[in-house]
Amino acid sequence: MEGKKATLSVPAYGHVIASEKWRNSSLIQSLKGLKILFESDLGVADFLLPNKNCILYLSECDVIAGAAYKRKLVRYRNACSSFQELVVVEKTRLVEQYFWAIQKFVVLELGLTLLPVGGQTEASQLLLQMVHTAGKDNPFSRKSSSGLLYPLVLATVQQVPGVGRVKALALLELFSSIHQLCHATVAELEAVVGQAAAQNIHTFFYKSTVAGR
Repeated sequence: MEGKKATLSVPAYGHVIASEKWRNSSLIQSLKGLKILFESDLGVADFLLPNKNCILYLSECDVIAGAAYKRKLVRYRNACSSFQELVVVEKTRLVEQYFWAIQKFVVLELGLTLLPVGGQTEASQLLLQMVHTAGKDNPFSRKSSSGLLYPLVLATVQQVPGVGRVKALALLELFSSIHQLCHATVAELEAVVGQAAAQNIHTFFYKSTVAGR
């Protein structure tokens, strides 16, 4: 996708632009009622939707194959800035053991929204829902608090020792992105959750970031 951002155009309502590699997939076959436009020049992106959502799909094979998917995610984050970048990950039985590490990398380090699916059929239902809500408020917008309060992000923050649901909600309401929360100072966090929890949060995110390097 590097150097080819101009090729990423927003499809019309009811349309989806898909990477050519998906042409004969079960996911495409399940997108009933939508017009699919295939494009061979989307770079690492897999789908473009009418509400300016850009989707990267990580399959079970992508995850099990190793850390190469991290480099792909970084290229995706850096190359599709004019779109709302979403990462769809197949969360299967085989992926379960890797999922926490994927979630930390995608959400905490890259600041992207992660959406788990059981497979291509479930992914097609997700895309259908997102296309049919085009024109409404984008629920995954970084500027929207509803995007920040996505259940997986909320659950991630609640895994910090000493941070329950109330404190997690307060944190996500104050900081405009998960990226800002990851890089907040202890003093900024302390004003919201108190000294002990602030230190726990800072330590938790710092270790997560270092582990992913």
